[in-house]
Amino acid sequence: MKNKLTLAIAVLPLALSANLYADVVHLDDVIIDGSACIGQDCVNGESFGFDTIRLKENNLRIKFQDTSNSASFPSNDWQITANDSSNGGANKFSIDDIDGGRTPFTLEAGAPSHSLYVDDGGRIGLGTNAPVVNVHVKEGNTPTMRLEQDGSSGFTPQTWDVAGNETNFFVRDATNGSKLPFKIRPGAPTNSLYIDTDGDIGLGDATPDAALDIESGDLLLTDGQATIRKVNDPKILFNENDAVADQWELGMADVYGNAMTLLNKDNPLIGYALYKTGDIYMNHGVDAASQGGKYAWHLLPNGNIEQTGNLWVGGDITAQGTISPGSSRATKNNINLINGESILQLIANLDIYSWSYIKDAGKVTHIGPMAEEFFETFNVGVDNKHISPTDTSGISLAAIKALMDKVESQNAKIEQLESSLEQLQQTKN
Repeated sequence: MKNKLTLAIAVLPLALSANLYADVVHLDDVIIDGSACIGQDCVNGESFGFDTIRLKENNLRIKFQDTSNSASFPSNDWQITANDSSNGGANKFSIDDIDGGRTPFTLEAGAPSHSLYVDDGGRIGLGTNAPVVNVHVKEGNTPTMRLEQDGSSGFTPQTWDVAGNETNFFVRDATNGSKLPFKIRPGAPTNSLYIDTDGDIGLGDATPDAALDIESGDLLLTDGQATIRKVNDPKILFNENDAVADQWELGMADVYGNAMTLLNKDNPLIGYALYKTGDIYMNHGVDAASQGGKYAWHLLPNGNIEQTGNLWVGGDITAQGTISPGSSRATKNNINLINGESILQLIANLDIYSWSYIKDAGKVTHIGPMAEEFFETFNVGVDNKHISPTDTSGISLAAIKALMDKVESQNAKIEQLESSLEQLQQTKN
């Protein structure tokens, strides 16, 4: 009996030692009235403080392993990870999608308080524990959101920043030199820029009546002024239904000395230019230099228009007033007296016709010579396709003067003949 007892005492420590590292399976609920420490570095007499559950070792993980085996049930495995396990890894807290091989949520050590805060109303605070809107971003200097397209989906990488500070709210093109294509200054009035449901844009107007509607006054513009600025050639482009051809530009053009212009986009020689001097230049598509200068009319303070250059018109000109071509001696050179007798002889050989312009379809009849014959006969005017009223009136006046000279000469001869005849009759008597 003694030997059996001695053997049992000898074997008991070995049995206890063998069971020390065996799994503990408890087929019932477990209630621990106290704190629990789990991990290889937990020690006897662990000081828990206020910890209820403590994980303690050099690789801290809590894994959620779903054993669902039916296709109709979700079975993804998840893991909570504290810190990387590799040398030099990150001090971080993360949630890992084990089956997907992704880490959708990471919080690095050292992140400031309230880096991410969700209040009881579902509002999200970034840098604040008192969000007042759905997403509230708080930062000491220029709170910013970055939108980065990284090229992983095959599209060209592009990064934009949306930010705001005491100077302005802005959009920054971080990819292309951090340019700022859009800014709003603090204090800008309501409806400074308004885009309506139909695409109409209002500047200072919440009810735009056109594609671009600018409302003057205190709402947007100072003293009703709007300014369009560009380093060179500021323009507004007009076209119909996005047509490429026959587009027109309203703005300023360096080629016209910063005049206000309305020009054909494809041919800037067609259009109008208004100079600060009041000159109005109307181009018909031919280089001004080839025509001896610009084509200009000058708007006088009294509302009259004084011609200071050439004006080319492809249609009728109707005036409810006087057309007064300049004719001052001060504006002329190469001044010579005309031989009226030769003018009369040339007129005698010039045919005069009645005719109509083709564009008038025979509805309007005119009387006058042909420009080709007029130019060949008198060699005056700009070319053999046009006749100047100045030249026709000048030739008419020269002819009238020559006729008056003839009449006076003939009258003198008649008076002389009458006197001689009277003397002859007196002698006979």
